[in-house]
Amino acid sequence: MKNRIRRWMDSDVGYSFRKSPTAIVAALIAAVCVFCALFAGWVAPHNPFDLTTLELSDARIPPVWSDEGGWKYILGTDDQGRDILSALMYGARISLIVGLASVALSVVVGVGLGLLAGFKGGWIDSVLMRLCDVMLSFPAILVALLIAGVGRAVFPNANESLAFGVLIISISLTGWVQYARTVRGSTMVERNKEYVQAARVTGVAPLRIMVKHVLPNVLGPVMVLATIQVATAIITEATLSFLGVGAPPTSPSLGTLIRVGNDYLFSGEWWITIFPGLMLVLIALSVNLLGDWLRDALNPRLR
Repeated sequence: MKNRIRRWMDSDVGYSFRKSPTAIVAALIAAVCVFCALFAGWVAPHNPFDLTTLELSDARIPPVWSDEGGWKYILGTDDQGRDILSALMYGARISLIVGLASVALSVVVGVGLGLLAGFKGGWIDSVLMRLCDVMLSFPAILVALLIAGVGRAVFPNANESLAFGVLIISISLTGWVQYARTVRGSTMVERNKEYVQAARVTGVAPLRIMVKHVLPNVLGPVMVLATIQVATAIITEATLSFLGVGAPPTSPSLGTLIRVGNDYLFSGEWWITIFPGLMLVLIALSVNLLGDWLRDALNPRLR
């Protein structure tokens, strides 16, 4: 493991990372957010969603630096007495899981269809690209709202797993298009190169050529696009949750916390909505900065 890390740090991408203060800071911020989200059960000082531990007398306590604040609740509490700091950790975990899962699903579908369209061409390419054009004609958030709303109407008593599945599918329904178009263009270039022609002459099956030969050479732009799309998926999930059609109320994400705090924004309890909003901005900004760095690091013209 140490040897792999050392080899990566000595590579062109690793050198670019070591020479980029912005990438290092963004990676540290993203790593802290991911760590706190994944290990919220051990890191968080309270369990904000355990109803047996909530006390309404602790509702709307300001942050620790205020006159009425205390170290028990560093960032204050919301209207139900839940610790804001702990709620941020648990809410970020839901947002990250939904965002990463939706991007992973989009990558699998988009890369597969784009590879097929670019390699086969003909009517398959035409049909898939027209499908992409149709999907791009609808706003992504509108499609996500429609699917999430229909899913809730069809499964009104769905458990959390099914609700999260519908949410992930609703975000991925339009996310795969960009991967398909990107991979399709790269595949059309790669399929005419000598190594592909040599594989065809030797009798290698088309599926094996696509998976073993073409796919590894078109994954560079996909990695950059996926990194940037993680932030977009997290923001989309937060938007859906803010509108009430995202994460289940029993497992609120950052968007749900922002929606709850929005009712108290102009009543003096600003911390209830400001801190979840800052957490969302921090995650999205760090991921976007990493995506920008990765795009430059993988571009040989910018080295």
